[in-house]
Amino acid sequence: MNRKEAERQNRQEAVLMGLGFTGEEAEKLRRISMTLHRWHENECGTDNGCIERDEATGVPYWHNADTGRRWRIADREKGALKRLAAIIEARNERDEGGAVASYVQGDPRGAALYIIRPGDVPAGEDVAAYYSRGVVVY
Repeated sequence: MNRKEAERQNRQEAVLMGLGFTGEEAEKLRRISMTLHRWHENECGTDNGCIERDEATGVPYWHNADTGRRWRIADREKGALKRLAAIIEARNERDEGGAVASYVQGDPRGAALYIIRPGDVPAGEDVAAYYSRGVVVY
């Protein structure tokens, strides 16, 4: 990691701590975002293959592009989303300044995780249209 990246991570941690997350939670959010981003990249596919979910069971498989074989893989997306929900819930129980929410953006061309603050999304509107107003977690 270079100095510029370290400064960016420190700024991100300061913003998240300003929203009521602990330093440990801020680091966990960063790791969750990286996990989800990599998962979304693999869902779109690489030269080696892609992640496919069985439509009946929801179980993820890796489909090898060279051989056509597929095998079951660990569902890292499910685990990351479960950890994310626990962190958001813990923060909202601790801080009464307004509940925050999370938004996971599945396009691998951008960040995977956004923290939505109160007021970021107008009442009655879809969060998918306003998520970029939230705090991005790289």
